Amino acid sequence: MSNAKFYHAGCPVCVSAEKQFVTALDPKKYTVEVVHLGTQKNRLPEAENAGVKSVPALVMDGQVYHINFGANLSDLKK
Repeated sequence: MSNAKFYHAGCPVCVSAEKQFVTALDPKKYTVEVVHLGTQKNRLPEAENAGVKSVPALVMDGQVYHINFGANLSDLKK
């Protein structure tokens, strides 16, 4: 089983993407961790190291998929 991380900031765009994409992944193939960077700012470096530039973003098998646009990571550091 592979791991996936869905990074978001809690904005309407992010919440919509979470509902759409996270639930679409086959739970037999992926364990999905949802990371709310608005409330878990200590996870920002982890997201950056994974290649996330904006949220919402899904990281699967080392690949970053930026979905729509909610906020830049730099905006979340403020």
